[in-house]
Amino acid sequence: MPGIIRLVALGVVVATTQIMASPASAATLQWGGCGITKKAFMSALAERFEAKTGTEIEIQGGGATFGVRGVKEGEIDLGGSCRPAVAGDEREDVQMVQVAWDALVAIVHPSNPVDEISSEELQQVFRGEITNWKELGGPDKFIIVGYRSPPLSGVGYAFRELGFRKTTGSGDFTQGLARQSSGPLETAVEKLPDAMAVTGVSSAKKREVKLLALDGVKPTPENIASAEYPLYRPLYLTVSKDPKPVVQRFVDFALSAEGQRIIADEGTVNLEMGEAIDNPWGGDYVEVAQ
Repeated sequence: MPGIIRLVALGVVVATTQIMASPASAATLQWGGCGITKKAFMSALAERFEAKTGTEIEIQGGGATFGVRGVKEGEIDLGGSCRPAVAGDEREDVQMVQVAWDALVAIVHPSNPVDEISSEELQQVFRGEITNWKELGGPDKFIIVGYRSPPLSGVGYAFRELGFRKTTGSGDFTQGLARQSSGPLETAVEKLPDAMAVTGVSSAKKREVKLLALDGVKPTPENIASAEYPLYRPLYLTVSKDPKPVVQRFVDFALSAEGQRIIADEGTVNLEMGEAIDNPWGGDYVEVAQ
């Protein structure tokens, strides 16, 4: 697909001798960015990589934009993003290396009786046209709408693009519970019986929330991998155009058979599972009005 950078082709196993421990490989790397990638599989990958190489990876969040721009500014060695790079310096200075697939999912409190929602209803909730749970088959309660801000956050960008076909302008969403990263948004829904939010399935499935079916399709790995569930998107590692050798070794590990197996074992759709899916952005670098 045009614009896609893949450092290791699917099906090619990176030689394990390149990532085995040696005194020279011991180091500490800083990773930051997408909270969904962080919770989905990054901790598991980092733990195994450290066991193999002696290289510790310190993990922080910060959101997808930090995952891209933190690498560009040299604040972190590598990062994570659940949105593509946008025009300008992100395009010029950062490599977007896809390692997995995610999907956007509507989440509610476990006690909520609603189990599914249509695409049209989801848009109406976030535009403020549906405001009461009884309109969705639930109790006579006001819907607390939780959303990601700013618009170029990973979930914010993806939901506007995939759910609304509009990439900018937080005014598209009704007033509600705004959060700067996915973790606090997901934990808010865990605590608020009348809340609804949209986040990434790869992290949401590890929370105490209910995942709603969309248009009658559940957000299972199988449905995401077949593209039957519609709101799928890539998950990336972000690195500089000229990464340190130890950073490149971690990227190679994430793309290796072992790394991809870890991603799948953590419940995320890996590259082989999702090989039939097309990139919804048309590439890993896009033009976005800012």
